[in-house]
Amino acid sequence: MNQPDFFWGYLPFWIVNYGLSLVAWACIGRWMLAFFVPALQPGNYIWRSFVWLTGWAIAAVAFVTPASLGQRWLPLITAFWLFWLRTGFYFAMASAGMTPRLAGGG
Repeated sequence: MNQPDFFWGYLPFWIVNYGLSLVAWACIGRWMLAFFVPALQPGNYIWRSFVWLTGWAIAAVAFVTPASLGQRWLPLITAFWLFWLRTGFYFAMASAGMTPRLAGGG
């Protein structure tokens, strides 16, 4: 059986998988950084980049998350849902045969 190239043959899988992973880990980083950086400090370029990268995902999760959980926990909740979305995406792509296999089989 002819296998596609490990990188180029599965490029849609790699792009979405990497993108979801990047945003999920950035949400965890944003949550941890919030302990050290005041929230209203606009001059900090690192904080602004975390907010820019994760803002859309946190806004989407905040829309469906009860307000009783509080704003402090939204980055962690968002990371949780992004990791589940990433897992679901993997299984969807694997069932369609669009994920690379590490072992060559029997």
